[in-house]
Amino acid sequence: MRKISKLWSKKTKKLFAEAFRNTTKTSKLVSRKFNLLIITQFYPPDYAATGQLIEELAKHLGEKNVRVKVFTGQPGYAFEKKQASNLEIKDNVQIQRTRITKIWSQRIRGKTLNGLIFTFRSALYLLKNARQNDVILLTTAPPFLLVIGYLANLLFKIDYVCLVYDLYPDAVIELKIISEISFIAKLWNKVNAIVWGKSKKVVVLSETMKKRIVAKHPSLAEKVSIVHNWADADWIKPLAKQNNWFAGQHKINEKFTVLYSGNLGLCHDLDTILGAIKLLKDQPVQFVFIGAGTKHEICRQTVAELNLNNCIFLPYQDRTNLPYSLTACDLALVTIAPGLEGVVAPSKVYGIMAAGKAIAAICEPHSYLRELIDNANCGAYFNNNHSKDLANFIMKLADDSALAAQMGHAGRVYMKQNFIPQIIAQQYCDLLNINVSSERINVNQKHEKADRNIRVT
Repeated sequence: MRKISKLWSKKTKKLFAEAFRNTTKTSKLVSRKFNLLIITQFYPPDYAATGQLIEELAKHLGEKNVRVKVFTGQPGYAFEKKQASNLEIKDNVQIQRTRITKIWSQRIRGKTLNGLIFTFRSALYLLKNARQNDVILLTTAPPFLLVIGYLANLLFKIDYVCLVYDLYPDAVIELKIISEISFIAKLWNKVNAIVWGKSKKVVVLSETMKKRIVAKHPSLAEKVSIVHNWADADWIKPLAKQNNWFAGQHKINEKFTVLYSGNLGLCHDLDTILGAIKLLKDQPVQFVFIGAGTKHEICRQTVAELNLNNCIFLPYQDRTNLPYSLTACDLALVTIAPGLEGVVAPSKVYGIMAAGKAIAAICEPHSYLRELIDNANCGAYFNNNHSKDLANFIMKLADDSALAAQMGHAGRVYMKQNFIPQIIAQQYCDLLNINVSSERINVNQKHEKADRNIRVT
């Protein structure tokens, strides 16, 4: 009897010890944070939209079971700050910046050189720090940055995710900078196929962008995921133009105001806007342009040459003014130049929706913007070069302020249901397989199994 008792005692202790080890092991699994490294050239205090979006994403991922580190560059588009701290922690996100400053950042050659230097510095950083991370998230800022994700995977077997903000070489091909049949374009497409093919996921911003990629690389269809950009509806809120200090300060609070906010560059349609400006030159309507870009300067010069007095031009504003600049209008413009649908995806549309303003989109017939506007019932869309249709819509809203307000409200409601940071951050968690709840279920299952073993014995 004593032998049986001892045997039972030893067996019970063994089972309890095993159950304890399993519990400890799985508890560590639950408590261990997922390590994510984000590499992108632009990050606040830069006012580049891509950097601001990454900052918000990093912050909200940090609030989940994710330890986020960001490796980025020194400000190139900053409003006031030309140099930022090389290392800082903000909102539980560790931010490390390369020490190299920008060179001729307002010129194309300078931007290309800065991108190459940043990519080289990022590669050196990865050589030292790649193994500390579970996944690396790389953006197309600069376009060739994704290559170092492939190299890190080759050397260290680290998973990487490609976040495509702008699609290359399609962008430079559509802008006639290089030919589609050139050696550079062919090589770029081959490199894309290799880099995207080896990645864990390829994240794009619209259905049309995914279609472009899959048309060239059909084998990537299952790997490409669509995750929209977003805006913070708790920060950008509707504000009556009459109560908006920004509108009052710049004297844009009296007439019906059409706003274009942000970069107005080669990928945007200026001609259609200029046509509407000319058609409405004698109407109580004003156009406000806030930002910069190649076509921003062309627009300013054209308006001056034609002696048009219905336009106001303002420089980029400090990010803290965004909730006021976006609400200092009655209607906001979003444009994509002909041929560039699926190459770029304007992030400004989500901020406009958060501000509760009606949208007029100028784009091609197959643009994703049309489906978005239809689903949200927040405005109207127009073909490129259809300036008269755009002008008629502007006057329709100028004569019916209730309709403009109704469209703006509908857009904000739809945006809050689909495109706020909390929703998008969860989509990234799902995409990266960060699932805390499932880990807890596994722990409970193991506890129950241990309990069953003890009861059977």
